[in-house]
Amino acid sequence: MSKIQENLAELKTKLKAYVDGGRQIGFSDIKPQPLIITKPDMTKIKPLKKVKTCDSRFVAVDCSTRTLKRAHNWGIYLMRVAYAWVDGRTVNWGYDESVVAPVGDRRYRSNFLIDRRLQLESEMALKLLHEESIGDSAVGETLRGLDEGDYVLLDGASFFGGKRGFHTSLYEEALRKKVNLLAISKQSPMLCDEKGRDFMASTSFLASYPLWVYHPVKEANMEQHLYGDVSLVKLCEDSQHVFRCDIMDPLASNDVPMFLSPLTSLSEDPRCLGYPVTLWLAHEFSGASISKILQYYDLIEEALAADGILETLRREELSCSFADKLHGISNPHEGGEGFV
Repeated sequence: MSKIQENLAELKTKLKAYVDGGRQIGFSDIKPQPLIITKPDMTKIKPLKKVKTCDSRFVAVDCSTRTLKRAHNWGIYLMRVAYAWVDGRTVNWGYDESVVAPVGDRRYRSNFLIDRRLQLESEMALKLLHEESIGDSAVGETLRGLDEGDYVLLDGASFFGGKRGFHTSLYEEALRKKVNLLAISKQSPMLCDEKGRDFMASTSFLASYPLWVYHPVKEANMEQHLYGDVSLVKLCEDSQHVFRCDIMDPLASNDVPMFLSPLTSLSEDPRCLGYPVTLWLAHEFSGASISKILQYYDLIEEALAADGILETLRREELSCSFADKLHGISNPHEGGEGFV
């Protein structure tokens, strides 16, 4: 048997054992957020009503990070936070950009960037609630303030305050204005079934409705900084994708399916694969163009050269980048958002 065939036989054995028995959950699970482990319960799955049009307005915020320069002990990053505002067929958007330079190892820089992203997204969402200026645009000139029954969609889980959390002031302001606040994650590896397998996948096998909500996976617990009920939603009949959706509005607990059904009006765009188009647009608008990235790169190099430290820092970049170049990555920004 060839080496590849041996590898294939070994991986099939390992994966079959995982599918049948799950995985061991223990000290090796080092996560920024705690695991949520529970057994899927069919009685918690309720159908959602398909909504074609909706009078509510939806605003979403998202932030991207692109690496401009990096070494073992420091990095320089472009952070671009963007919003998308959908009102029927009308779409407005805007963004703000900043450059940050944390000094520390890769793990420190990764945590720093997570914290800064949550800060920037929280601040932008608050500006939208207050109709303040964002970047070069004055939100109040084109957008009416969010009112009761409108939705603010965040990218991520509903952790507020503490470490790795959105600002609690955003939660409080949305509550004061009676604006519906939801946090919808592109993925959630923290959700596991009782055997340690992917909870969203395990639950989707049980659902018989074309559109559905599973509520709750876990109820909100502000003492643990979890401000929303953790739920799952399937928003498009033609897509198999399921998303974690954390519900912050306490009024929604009376009729969660009715509260979430308006999201189905946003989730049939074929580009989005069942993901709400408002969040998809915010994600797209947060991506800086290559020309903008190169413009910032040149400005940074000029500033470092003027201070006489460019060559020293270039040597540190070279010390860090050889493996990247072997893999065809000539510049740090080519490595994508996870390239820290």
